[in-house]
Order: sequence, then C-alpha cells, then structure tokens
Amino acid sequence: MASGLAEESEPSPGESELAVNPFDGLPFSSCYYELLEQRRALPIWAARFLFLEHLESSPTGVVLVSGEPGSGKSTQIPQWCAEFALARGFQTGQVTVTQPYPLAAMSLASRVADEMDLTLGHEIGYSIPQEDCTGPNTMLRFCWDRLFLQEVASTRGPGAWSVLVLDEAQERSVASDLLQGLLRDTRLRNLPGDPRVVIVTDSALEPKFQAFWGNSPTVHVPREPGENPTLTYKDTVPADLVEAACQAVLELCQREEAPGDVLVYLPSEEVYNPRIRAESQVLRRISKCQAEARLLRARGFPSGTCLRLYSKSTLDLEAPPLPHPKVCEENLSSLVLLLKRKQIAEPGECHFLDRPAPDALMQALEDLDYLAALDDDGDLSDLGIILSEFPLPPELAKALLASCEFNCVDEMLTLAAMLTAAPGFTRPPLCAGEAALRRGLEHADGDHSSLIQVYEAFVQSGADETWCQARGLSWEALCQARKLRAELLELMQRIELPLSLPAFGSEQNRRDLQKALLSGYFLKVARDTDGTGNYLLLTHKHVAQLSPYCVYRNRRTPAQPPTWVLYHRFSISKDNCLCIVSEIQPEMLVELAPPYFLSNLPPSESRDLLNQLREGTEPSAAVTETASPQKYGDGCVLQ
Repeated sequence: MASGLAEESEPSPGESELAVNPFDGLPFSSCYYELLEQRRALPIWAARFLFLEHLESSPTGVVLVSGEPGSGKSTQIPQWCAEFALARGFQTGQVTVTQPYPLAAMSLASRVADEMDLTLGHEIGYSIPQEDCTGPNTMLRFCWDRLFLQEVASTRGPGAWSVLVLDEAQERSVASDLLQGLLRDTRLRNLPGDPRVVIVTDSALEPKFQAFWGNSPTVHVPREPGENPTLTYKDTVPADLVEAACQAVLELCQREEAPGDVLVYLPSEEVYNPRIRAESQVLRRISKCQAEARLLRARGFPSGTCLRLYSKSTLDLEAPPLPHPKVCEENLSSLVLLLKRKQIAEPGECHFLDRPAPDALMQALEDLDYLAALDDDGDLSDLGIILSEFPLPPELAKALLASCEFNCVDEMLTLAAMLTAAPGFTRPPLCAGEAALRRGLEHADGDHSSLIQVYEAFVQSGADETWCQARGLSWEALCQARKLRAELLELMQRIELPLSLPAFGSEQNRRDLQKALLSGYFLKVARDTDGTGNYLLLTHKHVAQLSPYCVYRNRRTPAQPPTWVLYHRFSISKDNCLCIVSEIQPEMLVELAPPYFLSNLPPSESRDLLNQLREGTEPSAAVTETASPQKYGDGCVLQ
C-alpha cells in the first residue's frame, strides 16, 4: 500500500495539470516538477521501493539505511517516511527526523518543504533551540537530537510519532546513541499503532549498527557515479588551522576552476575528563572514516578538489578507523539525569553502542548526589525531577532553582541564558575605542555580573546589531540568550516556581546571587594559594590561571586577584584556564555546600581552612538549611 501511494504522489510533468499534492490537496507547482527531476537523479532513488517495502514489513520495526555522503539520504528518506505514514492515515502521529546539528535540521526542513511543495512551518517544520517552527498541522518535523531527547525526558514527552528517523547516526552524538539504546529497550516504542524507526548512517559504520540492531533489514544506497576528486596533502600540520584553511580557500578561488561551493571542516578541541571535571583543549584526530566521507563530497562530474591540511602518513599511521563516540568524551551528568527520569535504575542497564567509561558514570552519579538530585535509594529526588525538566546542565538548573529561595530569579534567568548561549565576546578588542566600550560593560563583582550587565545593556539598546559590533559582541549569541531566557521563564511559570522582581546592583542582590550560584557550582571552586593568580582547584590538585577575558585580569589598576573564586568552566590547554569567574567568600561555601562534599575533598590546605570554618559555624545555620526544605508551588520542594 505504501508503494502504491508513493507512485501516485509523484506524477511526471506530462501528467494532468489537475494532479494534486496528497499532503495538502493543492495542485503541484511547476517548481515541484523541476525538483522532482533532480531527486530522481540521486543515487538513493534506485532504493526507493525497497526501502518502503522494508519499512512496511520489518520484523523489528527498524530499518537501517547505509550509503555514502551526498547520495540523498537526508532529503529523500524523510519524504518516503511521510508517504508511509500518510498511507496509514498518520494514525500514530507525525514523522520526526533527528539531526545532530541544529543548523542541519533547519536547512533540511526548508529543502524538503520545497521538494514536497509544502509550506515550511505548516506541514513541514523544525525544532531547534529557542526556535520552534511547527504548527498544529505539521506532519514532518526535523528536530535537533538533543532537543528531542530532552522532550523524551520531560513530562510533556515527544508526543506520538508514526516514524522516527535518526539521521547522521555515524556522527555518534550522545543523544543519538542514547535514543538508540532506549529504542532497543523498547522504552520509546510502547506507543499504539506499531511505530517505525529508521537509522540512517554512513557505509563505514554499517557493520556496527547491524550488530546492534540484530536482524533488522538494511537498505544499501548504490554508489554515485562520478570521477574521483583531486587529492592533495600538506607535509606538516599548520600552527593556525583556521588561517591555513582560509588561505587554502583563497588559493582555490584564484585558480578560477570549475564553479562550485567550498566546504571547510575544522577540528573540534574539547575532550571531557571526568576525573578532574575538565575540558581538554586538545585537537581530536580525524578518523579514516571521516576523511573518506569528506573526500567523497568532492566526487562527481566534474570532480572537485580535496585538500587535507595534514600529511598522508598522519592519516595512515595516527588516524583511528572510526570516529570516537561522543558518549565517551562528554560530561554525563545530564545523560544520567535523563536515564533516571526514564526510570532506568542503573545507567549500566541501558544498551549503548559503546558503553561509557565506568568512572565517567560514577562521577556523574556522585555529582548528581551532591546536587541533591538523587534520594537515598539512588532514584531521582523531587528536586531531581524538577532539574530534569530544564534544558540546562544540572548544576546550572540547581542554581536557577536556588534563586527562588534567594530572591534573585530575574538575574539568574539572565545569567542562565547567557551561560548557555554561544560566547558573547567573539574576539579581542580591535582598537582602543572598542576596548573602552567593552570595559564599560564590565562589573567589579566578576564575570557573572558582567554577563548580566552585558545582557541588560543589549536589551536597553533595542537589541541593536550595530551596538554589538562596536563592542565586539556577538549579536546572534545575545539574541539566542534572549530567546532562551524567555523559554526558561515560561518553564518556571508552567511548573509554578516563584519569581522575584529585578534588583541587580544592590548589595543584597549581590549576596543573593552569589548564594544561588554556589548552590549549584560548589563543585567548581578554586583558591589562589600564593597571591599571584595561581589557582588550586578544590576538587583535585590542578593549578590554573584566570582566562585572558576575565574581568579581574582586565582591571586598569593592578590589584591582587581574589583569593576564592567560583568558575563556570575549567579547560586544559597549554595554559590551564578558569573561564567565567567571580569572587566568593569561603564562609558562604561552607554554609551552602553539602557537609559530606567538604569531607570528601582531597587533602589540601584549602580543605583544612574550610573544615575549620565549618567547625566554627553556628550549628543552626547549617542544620536549618537542610532540615527545613522550603516549598515552592504545588509539590515543588527545594533542598
């Protein structure tokens, strides 16, 4: 039935002009037929009916699609799944397609809407952070995979779906890997109507996915005909890869060869280390699989050019065969929080394509326990359930909830949005005038208060892009922060958390904001041990310096750096850096951090100082804090 519908839904240009689109009942446009000819020329078109047959008859409800980059998988598979769902009358809901990158979800939705001759935002839509371009009649939705995973954990849930397509599965994102584990455990397929799952991957990863999914049928996309591209290597890896890539692009354009686009891939730098709760600014080696996939992007008639900014021996001798799974490289606290929300008692019970390191899982469990997100049985506490509702890291969500108690919700909403959005400062100041304007946004209390001040000044400017450019600020990042702040505010109102009026700048608000931050970030505290700006981290014996962008390093008059600081991120590089830093008082840390956390700190002079303060603290201050949890809204307890 699905194959018959697919045949009817795509008439040729020579057919009657009265042919109508089965998805909206309107006649096809002339543009539809032009794009249809392009679609029929894609390598994947030859596998169309085989795919629909497997989708209908798969014994496991799962179909694997394997093919080379550029074969048309990402644009055609979602359309065929929509045809399949339409044949069933969309009995179990829409078709959802997950993507590992938000920009890909948005661009694919636009392209597929054109190819299907439908309206973006109506029948075809997309969901990415701070932007939901869908409507009540959306039947095909492209969604960032991490956002879909957040929906799965939420009380609202992702809703019913007829077909779920996990695209670009070879990217091995945390969300994609975990979704497959949950799907294999049937925890997301307990829906009526026999929903289907499609896994789309690169050919090199096909054996791994076949082993994971057992006897699920696989559709192999034929290889695209074409000439092999010209391939060149660099003898040595350039010191500045961005500069080298830009220079290579200019040289290609100056040759005036065949027209076409230039696609540049740059390496990522951050590998999370759970033992020291740090991100490593170390370049990750490209895998042989990724290198081959990027080469194939330049294949065709005429062929293109592939320039590799490394030597052939580097690829042959040092590159791993497959990309490293991101679940083995990231902070797993959010993932473990989600698993607990799905009532998987032990994260180890979930199926993983590649199991995370045991110490990474244990570190995540320990961090969640310190944040009071787990109860005595290791399940989610009431507070943990609320934390899992927020699209934020657990420590930031805890700080936001703590702001309800300390009457600084307005400021903490702004700060949470600014810490989550892309970095506001995109580069060092270009001139003295820009540097002076930027200094005017700095706050004496530290980087966190400076972020709030930057946001408020941005809003007061009317979200003016020119205002941002004059100060070296990212207008896009600040607009993203504004949308995220509104989203967080709506979420707090929905779960009936108390709000507070703005009070930024007052002495009381300054203390309240510090308390809220420490409630979530007591794990990220460091102490200057010698008064020279060498900070020893509290949770492990690493020494770091303040980031060059830190307010305390940009003061006009030299001053001794603060002794105790709270930081947002610690990164390991040639100069270990503490990023986004604010001064705190150790007495406040002793008051707000769990006593057993302080007891578990590694031996150091800092721990001894904190324990001395704790022993001298009035018992009522600490006992009252933990013995009398304060209620917020209906059934919401913060402790």
